[in-house]
Amino acid sequence: MKLSPSFFAASDSSPAETGDAQPTQTGDAAKAAATGKAEASSKQADTAKSGTTKAAKTGSKKTTAAATKTTSVDARLPPGGVNMITPSALAQTSYYKVGDDVTFAWNYTSLSVKPSKIDVYVSCQANSATYTISNNATFEPTGKVVWDTKPEASGTAPLLTETYTLVIHDASKDITAIPVAGHLGAYNQFQFGMYTPQPYTPLSEGWRCATCSGAMSSVDMQALKFMLGMCMITPISNMPSSSTQPAQWTSSMKSFLKRALANGEDNKSAIILLETEYPKMVGKVGEKWVEKVRRGEA
Repeated sequence: MKLSPSFFAASDSSPAETGDAQPTQTGDAAKAAATGKAEASSKQADTAKSGTTKAAKTGSKKTTAAATKTTSVDARLPPGGVNMITPSALAQTSYYKVGDDVTFAWNYTSLSVKPSKIDVYVSCQANSATYTISNNATFEPTGKVVWDTKPEASGTAPLLTETYTLVIHDASKDITAIPVAGHLGAYNQFQFGMYTPQPYTPLSEGWRCATCSGAMSSVDMQALKFMLGMCMITPISNMPSSSTQPAQWTSSMKSFLKRALANGEDNKSAIILLETEYPKMVGKVGEKWVEKVRRGEA
């Protein structure tokens, strides 16, 4: 059998192309593919690791924040309150003059969660007005404020001769919020009075004693003076002549006597008026003492 030369040529060239060209290209591509896969895998791993780290950090921050804001309080505990120090909670009703500085001081009770800021103000139901004393004040274990009641400092509404209520509450909560165990509830249990002093009015210009029965007119006063002059229990002739200060003498009695003398009353008439206003002083005030008051020596 005779074979053609072309047969050998085909046989010789085919293995060279198959062994040299095709396997070389396949090997390079495999290396590139392997390298790409490794890089992609590495990037995915880094991304996953970074995401895990961020998530862990974020979760840690959220957990810490939640732990900071949340405080466990026994629901059976009472809400936080206020105990007044100045004026004392045991004192009788306090009265303050409009224009003076008024000091309030207090402690907190049953407080498990401390507020960061405190609001303090005064309310008056008569004129539906609110007077701010302290706004967003930093919390202190013992609270203290000084209220300037001068007209230009007290607020827009003028202060009346009325009853007022002191209000202390957590600035971060509404005043109508329901009290919660261990948290400061709105305190509005302390009430006090404010008054405006009246200007001095002489007897001759119609001054009337606010504590006298019926606040008699000047005509009634003259009639009373005449009647007492005629039939006093202690006759004027028997009035004590001592120049010493009578027992149970007070500054208000001295002021009353001075007003009577300043209005032109003589010593005896001034004594009658004084004993009418202060019955416990009947027979105890001497003319010489009144004269010393008149001269400013007493």
